[in-house]
Amino acid sequence: MQENLKTVAIAGSSGTIGRALERLLIQEGFSVKRLVRRNQIDDSEIFWDPENKFLDPNRLVGINAIVNLAGVGIGDKRWSRKRMEQIISSRVEGTELICKTIAGIKSDERPSVLINASAIGYYGHTGSNPATENSPLGEGFLADVCSKWEESTLEAERAGIRVVHARTGIVLSASGGLLKRLLPIFKLGLGGCIGSGEQLMSWISLRDEIAAIKWMLDNEINGPVNLVSPEPLSNFEFSKTLGDVLRRPVVFKIPSSVLSLVYGRQLVDELMISSQSIVPEVLLKNNFTFSDPVLKKALENEIRSGS
Repeated sequence: MQENLKTVAIAGSSGTIGRALERLLIQEGFSVKRLVRRNQIDDSEIFWDPENKFLDPNRLVGINAIVNLAGVGIGDKRWSRKRMEQIISSRVEGTELICKTIAGIKSDERPSVLINASAIGYYGHTGSNPATENSPLGEGFLADVCSKWEESTLEAERAGIRVVHARTGIVLSASGGLLKRLLPIFKLGLGGCIGSGEQLMSWISLRDEIAAIKWMLDNEINGPVNLVSPEPLSNFEFSKTLGDVLRRPVVFKIPSSVLSLVYGRQLVDELMISSQSIVPEVLLKNNFTFSDPVLKKALENEIRSGS
């Protein structure tokens, strides 16, 4: 561990990834500060207000690194025009505020590292063609979100701060996200694949996600890093494996047209039936060790632990 990266501030600490990351960092001997949008309770919290562009730079003096995970949920609500604007603004405004604030602090007092969340939505629909960190920007709303999100770190990069874009895939956690929503359905024996089930899913277990973020703090990595397991699977294989782990049959196919009635066509097209084959090339080349490279073991661990 680098001794100068002992104090870390987390934006988005109330989310599934943020809570787990905070626990891990504290276990590993880090001091953790949480950026919060309500009145701070004690010195472990730092108040900020991205909408009104408020973040006290004095509270960031002595912070060694920032992990920014903040942003409203992408898959939990129908993509109305208002929701799509919120998805972008909640990411870009917060990131720009953090970057402007830390860039204005004296170089020997400011955070030297920013781990900024992004997503594999950057690549759009890849089909069965593997995408690495060097692959081009894709098409679609999510690609646009990720592009603007990553561009919003430019001020920090120009100030000489090490910036990493954590392009995260589907994070498997029993306490949040896709897996949490699927568990009650599959436990009732009503689970199934979406559409043809042929679309590829690039996933990562929660414990590998937070281990990779800590790894990025510890290592001199910058730029995009794909946070996914080495083995993408089809939606059919994912569904069957989840059914096997829960000892429940998987016999249904859910038509995308039915889901479109609930979530809207664009969300379904980009989040549910888009195929993404993503390679964690940076992690693999730098010998990062995955605890859960195999889906079945990852699901068993997450369901057992409850994340």
